[in-house]
Amino acid sequence: MFWSASAFFISGGGKNKSTPARSTSKASYVFPYELDVFLLGIVLKVTTTPFPTIVRHRDEEYYIDPATGDERLFASLDDKPTLKLSVIVPAFDEEKRLPLMLDECLDYLEQRAQKEKDFTYEVIIVSDGSRDRTVEVAMDYVELHGVNKVRVLDLVENRGKGGAVRLGMLSSRGQFLLFADADGATKFADYAKLERSMVQMTDSDWKRDALAIGSRAHLEKEATAQRTIFRTILMHGFHLLVWTFAVKKVRDTQCGFKLLTRSAARKLFQVMHVERWAFDVELLFIAQSYNIPIEEVAVNWTEIEGSKLTPFWSWLQMGRDLMLIWFRYAIGAWQLRKEHVN
Repeated sequence: MFWSASAFFISGGGKNKSTPARSTSKASYVFPYELDVFLLGIVLKVTTTPFPTIVRHRDEEYYIDPATGDERLFASLDDKPTLKLSVIVPAFDEEKRLPLMLDECLDYLEQRAQKEKDFTYEVIIVSDGSRDRTVEVAMDYVELHGVNKVRVLDLVENRGKGGAVRLGMLSSRGQFLLFADADGATKFADYAKLERSMVQMTDSDWKRDALAIGSRAHLEKEATAQRTIFRTILMHGFHLLVWTFAVKKVRDTQCGFKLLTRSAARKLFQVMHVERWAFDVELLFIAQSYNIPIEEVAVNWTEIEGSKLTPFWSWLQMGRDLMLIWFRYAIGAWQLRKEHVN
């Protein structure tokens, strides 16, 4: 039906054949673009499921206890929490940078646990299909601290950072869930800042929805001074796309240091589709749509060598993903659960 309609509009709406060609030129230029968008919408609607299908291989449901050699079943996000804090560390080929991050992280957590009897924790390192010795390095920490405090989730295949974070979250035991990048760019002691913000928003109740997220927005002027003009243009262009198509109330969506209540994590990660670099934006877009409180907290951040991101191509891909995220939700190809709106 729409094919005949397009022919109708492009030919000038069925006007007399003697009508001058230029009278139809505007329609012929405008409508093909609109038709392309219309067809893209149909394709996305037909080929996309409203809610994600979360695939988890059998081997990814278990972790290894090196003390016994036994396989043990991971916890489920749907279970009641048994610890205060779960730290999720997504890692892809991070054998070199991971030790420094884990040393800093575990030193901080151990000090807190010794001072505060009710402070219990776990660290879940999610190897995202790593090809190097990331798993072996992580297992050294399991042997040192035990499986009650450190566990390794070894993904069968590379899913992307978002996919790794999601499966780590789904395997956690904490009342509050923090995901932190494996490069250690954010000082782990700044967790205390996020914790204070979370207490103010939730009164330490994990059943309430909230996000406290690390932010580097206060470092933007310094970063701009150190970057090339090209990278600065890319940065501001990406921020404009985020503000236009997704999240308007958050200045820094990409900092890999975010704290969630268990309740919020249940609602967000079950409906999140994006598993690559742009997952942070979709996560915050969903939280914003659900009216979940979000507070940015300034953190100490240092750029660490060895990033997997190639500035131009990665930002180009994320820009494309941003527009597709907005478009899919706008046409109903992706949907949110209305019962989760606060």
